Amino acid sequence: MSISLSTRRGGDWLTTDTAPGDVLTPEGLGDEHRLIAQTASEFVANEVVPAVAELEQKNWSVARRLVTRAGELGLLGTDVPEALGGVGLDKLAAIVVGEAIGTNAAFATTFGAQTGLAIVPILCFGTPAQQQTYLPRLVSGEIIGAYCLSESGSGSDALGARTKATRLADGSWSITGEKMWITNGGFADLFIVFAKVDGEQFSAFIVERGFPGVSSGKEEHKMGLRGSSTTPLVLQDARVPAENLLGEIGRGHKIAFNVLNYGRFKLAAMCTGGAKAALGETARYAIGRRQFGQSIASFGAIRHKLGEMAIRTYAAESMLFRTTGLIDAAIGNAGHDPAAVVTALEEFAIEASLLKVGGSEMIDFVVDESVQVHGGNGFVEDYPAEGRYRDARVNRIFEGTNEINRLLVPGLLIKRALKGVLPLMQTAREIEEEIAIGTTGTTGPTGTMGTVTALKKTTIATLGLAVQTYGETLTQEQEALMILSDLLLDTFAAESTALRAAQAAASGHPAAAVHAAVASVFVHDAGLRVEMQARTLLAAMLSGDAQRTALAALRRILKVPPVNTIAARREVAEAVVARKGYCF
Repeated sequence: MSISLSTRRGGDWLTTDTAPGDVLTPEGLGDEHRLIAQTASEFVANEVVPAVAELEQKNWSVARRLVTRAGELGLLGTDVPEALGGVGLDKLAAIVVGEAIGTNAAFATTFGAQTGLAIVPILCFGTPAQQQTYLPRLVSGEIIGAYCLSESGSGSDALGARTKATRLADGSWSITGEKMWITNGGFADLFIVFAKVDGEQFSAFIVERGFPGVSSGKEEHKMGLRGSSTTPLVLQDARVPAENLLGEIGRGHKIAFNVLNYGRFKLAAMCTGGAKAALGETARYAIGRRQFGQSIASFGAIRHKLGEMAIRTYAAESMLFRTTGLIDAAIGNAGHDPAAVVTALEEFAIEASLLKVGGSEMIDFVVDESVQVHGGNGFVEDYPAEGRYRDARVNRIFEGTNEINRLLVPGLLIKRALKGVLPLMQTAREIEEEIAIGTTGTTGPTGTMGTVTALKKTTIATLGLAVQTYGETLTQEQEALMILSDLLLDTFAAESTALRAAQAAASGHPAAAVHAAVASVFVHDAGLRVEMQARTLLAAMLSGDAQRTALAALRRILKVPPVNTIAARREVAEAVVARKGYCF
């Protein structure tokens, strides 16, 4: 069953069909979005990159100047209404800008804190007075923002924060506590601070640096992102006006989690942008580096790496643009209505977490292979591979660790299924019936899309069995949840990749053959990973005859046909070498 784009629900891709023409892909970008991407790319190349040395020396006046310049170019407020100083476009505009800015990880972190973590909470949850007071200045870059959720004792457990807010006799607030790992902390003018009113009700506040009792701690000495500011924020009986409560008392979790959903979504764009840049640097190095009398780019081992780097980047990018299309469609005619934006972010929280995990682990792979291709040169600061390697590592930690996101995904999906929002359990029962009567795999698509269908059935059946086996205790079975999340990630990535390649073929795209090669490799390898993970979980849940029966059913559902991945990956690598970088 296929349903229209405008009525899609978060997670429903698992139980319903999607037509290739119904997914947003980079190949479908219009002139306006391409121009925005070009503007952002030129800004990074011409203004950010020349300033890297000063940024790494903690010259925050340069960082402020660059943020202001980004505001002048309209890059800070792509999806903010014009009435509040923005450009008034869609989430796709924010994503193409994020990809371009992501080619420089340190400034991307500064930029992301401004556009996602400071602007979004005020845009979506602020009063009209708060929006008018702060958003035009944030969007222009006149003031710099930061987001203050984590504490030394409550990183992943954000709701365990100990920072306390007390209402004073005049209606204002006194806030005391210390926030940790604050991006832009050393020079921000405005902080979105989460604290518990009377030590109990988790709430959010807009805190200005100039308020009494507000100060920043020392800069952290970080592994990477050395060109961005990270400090504690110290609040000692900080006096905050009554009107600077953001949202409602006791509803701070709604702000925190939706801002994180958006942050995860935007982080994936910065990861794909960074991966493309790393791939380009690696390809050009490999072409120029000669060993044994020839360019190392001609060696099969190196081409394998270049091809796989491109394939994994393509898969992450395919998921990202597909999700962007879903979010923009969900917002629809509501445009920039804050309630519609929040609803869309909540709706696609599953996809946002998958993007965060998939994007951050993809770029880790890409930068690691970049160092390897560079050899000894990749281990020294003279080449960019070393810096990209260090900068990428934190992506698996901030915006919620990948472990936390993996635990969230199956829980959210099952909760929606139990509420009747998704027909997950019904579909699982239908698959059981197919297995029982021997009709599984006898009809339906073949080739790459046939494997994708088998992946979806395998994931649904495994999820259904986990719910039956563990019941209410499933939330405590973290190893099982992690495996289920990996099944979902591989399935979503495989389908997104296959649909993009099918769309390229249907439209007669000149590189359709390379798209098809990417899809054949990624879907094949995802199928093998899913089979291994499903077997692992089945062995943990069942024993004896029940286990043997389940494993036999898995073999009937998931039959991954052999693919010459060496030839297909080589075809992708040849395109990378020809383009001297990402070939899509």
